[in-house]
Amino acid sequence: MSYCLRSYLVTRIVASGYESLAAVLDQALEQAQGGKGAERHASGEPFVEQPIVSICEDLGGPQFAIGQAQKKSREALRLPHHRARAELLGAINYLAAAVIVLDRAQPNALDAWQQWFDANGRTEP
Repeated sequence: MSYCLRSYLVTRIVASGYESLAAVLDQALEQAQGGKGAERHASGEPFVEQPIVSICEDLGGPQFAIGQAQKKSREALRLPHHRARAELLGAINYLAAAVIVLDRAQPNALDAWQQWFDANGRTEP
């Protein structure tokens, strides 16, 4: 799977059977960088400087993002398919923000993940 991120070309090998997951995650990324998220919240800032992350850091943890993901997930249950899908992609982006906040609060977290992947014969976190 290849796609362009601003001026960066990202190529990722997707294991057989995980293509549908990769497609959904790619759609969530597109929503954040080019859809409603970028339109309403970005103002040209990188994702980590947008309110989706900064509010969490102001409040001291990922609880805000996790709560927003829960709210969006519940709303999706009562919406027609296309709108439910958009809400669920937004929930994925809130959960990604929660992971970013967790990792930024513990700078060595990514090193630990890389060590686990290295120990288990994998090359990508």
